[in-house]
Amino acid sequence: MGLTIGIVGGTGAVGRKIIEVMKERNTPIDRLRIFASEKSAGKRFVFEHEEIEIELLTESVMKESYDYLLFSAGGSVSAKFAPIAAEAGNIVIDNSSQWRMTEGIPLVVPEVNGHVLKGYRGIIANPNCSTIQMVMVLNPLHKEYRLERVVVSTYQAVSGSGYAAIEELKNQIENEDYPNKVYTRKIAGNCIPHIDVFHENGFTKEELKMVYETHKILEDDRMEINPTAVRVPVFYSHSESIYLEFEKVPSIESVRNILSNTKGIILEDEPPINQYPTPIEVANRDPVYVGRIRRDLFNPRGLSLWVVADNLRKGAATNAVQIMEAIENFK
Repeated sequence: MGLTIGIVGGTGAVGRKIIEVMKERNTPIDRLRIFASEKSAGKRFVFEHEEIEIELLTESVMKESYDYLLFSAGGSVSAKFAPIAAEAGNIVIDNSSQWRMTEGIPLVVPEVNGHVLKGYRGIIANPNCSTIQMVMVLNPLHKEYRLERVVVSTYQAVSGSGYAAIEELKNQIENEDYPNKVYTRKIAGNCIPHIDVFHENGFTKEELKMVYETHKILEDDRMEINPTAVRVPVFYSHSESIYLEFEKVPSIESVRNILSNTKGIILEDEPPINQYPTPIEVANRDPVYVGRIRRDLFNPRGLSLWVVADNLRKGAATNAVQIMEAIENFK
């Protein structure tokens, strides 16, 4: 029997990607409803050769019964409407940052901590895109060698900022005089070490998300995490340079074996033949790709690696759909 699924913010980049992923993964849908603001309400959307009219998001429609409601419309929308939907008995999977650090609300990457979903109903938070791909790699290595410290620098695609940022990069590539509107600096041909707002401690909100979300997902507040988040002139897929420091000395061969046998990870690590992941090849794929694995030159307990994943898929839409699939598997 098919599912009744509602998507709040279904006309945005992540909302559309969720629908695309559900089609690809053959999600058994009996009825799909798409909700949006007055700006988009009344427009038509084609799904499986059927036209769906986009509905206006209201409190009353959130009180109706769904198997799943997937939110991808921003924190303020989730803050207002997700509790209404949850109080009506619905399972809500939220892509915003609104509920990620709220006590009692699970923050889930299914391959890492999907067990917390068993028997759960209510709001479920989808982690930050950069956090998701990082914890996918950290989790299996942490289990084997116990991580003490993580130093990560991100190279984040403009699609993480939405359609306006994609268009801004396109326009600046074509016209060097095109002004910056989305970012504080011109993004074409540039790198901007500034994602989200700065805190008093000098870190940005995006960077602190990676710290606190990782602690929550891995259930280990002891782990030291030092991030720098950078926006780069890439359309899709985030890359991360990660330095790991363990309690025990890791075996490179063992690390490769662990990662290559971890569900959701693909190892591309043959530098002599130029085999390593890059954003262009990884775009529109679901797995997390890992390469450039090497031991620290001076610390035998240190390891460096390179991680790339599509930020709209595993970093958002695919992870949300996988959460739904994990709950179905528990039934």
